[in-house]
Amino acid sequence: MEEKNLDFDKTIDRRNTNCLKFDFAVERGRDKDILPLWVADMDFQTSSLILDVLEQRVRHGIFGYTESKESYFASVAGWMKKKFDWTVKKESMIKTPGVVFALAMAVQAYTKKGDAVLVQQPVYYSFMDVIRDNNRSVLSSDLILSEDGRYHTDFEDLERKIVENNVKLFILCSPHNPVGKVWTKEELTRMGEICLRHGVIVVSDEIHEDFVYGEKKHTVFASISEDFDNIAVTCTSPAKTFNLAGLHIANIFISNTKLREKFKGRFAAAGFSQLNTMGIAASEAAYNFGETWYEAMLEYVKGNIDFVREYLKNEMPEIKLIEPEGTYLLWLDFRGLGLRERELENIISKKAMVWLDRGSAFGNAGAGFERINIACPRKTLAEALHRIKNAINSE
Repeated sequence: MEEKNLDFDKTIDRRNTNCLKFDFAVERGRDKDILPLWVADMDFQTSSLILDVLEQRVRHGIFGYTESKESYFASVAGWMKKKFDWTVKKESMIKTPGVVFALAMAVQAYTKKGDAVLVQQPVYYSFMDVIRDNNRSVLSSDLILSEDGRYHTDFEDLERKIVENNVKLFILCSPHNPVGKVWTKEELTRMGEICLRHGVIVVSDEIHEDFVYGEKKHTVFASISEDFDNIAVTCTSPAKTFNLAGLHIANIFISNTKLREKFKGRFAAAGFSQLNTMGIAASEAAYNFGETWYEAMLEYVKGNIDFVREYLKNEMPEIKLIEPEGTYLLWLDFRGLGLRERELENIISKKAMVWLDRGSAFGNAGAGFERINIACPRKTLAEALHRIKNAINSE
């Protein structure tokens, strides 16, 4: 089978499709013509081989309750083994309508109202949302931005926060959104040992696991040791990798029987049983047939990273790129402009007419930063950067 969707320079008009990124600017207080680079989905068509499977399913014309068989698990397990040398067991897998949904189920299953749940800010804002929306409190062991321009964990602070606040749940972002950190096996081991000492369950959001650059390698937290596997809830999905977020499918792995049954109990209480018919079909197709598309897409995204790096260096040196090790979301340091958050937001959103995610949304540690989604045609990315440069220069 030949892959046909390998032209990532092609611009696909997403407007008037009820697209969250392009069609809801006015509803969210933005100008209707703003250029959006905030939502973490891609502006690329997914693999033509995935589309073939979905089109065949559509032509069947019946969209009743759907489950998955052995072939589905085999496709997921095969990808995990090939890409991360991680062997998963069928009984440990739970399909959910998304990773954020799974995070909420874990918060409900493993903590009680008023408990503190640990995160590492600046971190994806939905982590904080699912904690607060379930009447738990957010506790952060903030990442440290060192002089080498990279983020690091303060392990002493991490352990102290766990002990002093009787923390029983830690939500780990791996690779880390938004700072682009790919944790080394040694770093994950130190985190895991701390959690083991104090009876902390680790929910590891690994949705960006397929986006790793250079010599970095993604290590599945649960794969490091049997002890870590016993305290881990590993959240994976083809949604980011193959641009399938709207089909709502995630694959969660929980080896510990007691933890798995608690999770399944909350899942059942939420009223879910069978998931989206198209999501199940797309997930299996992605892991079976999507590798050629994925590899080509990843190379294109790497090229976009190179483009941003060079553009900032030559055109906007006061804006610093936090060198990405993973994800397709870049973390830009605007603090060199010496602007207050409202001033910076006005320049980017009102003058440049570009929609980014402001850093403070990821926690106080993100103030002065912006997150930009680079999974788009290069000319779109260039247009956004040109607009920002011109807006800054006009000040």
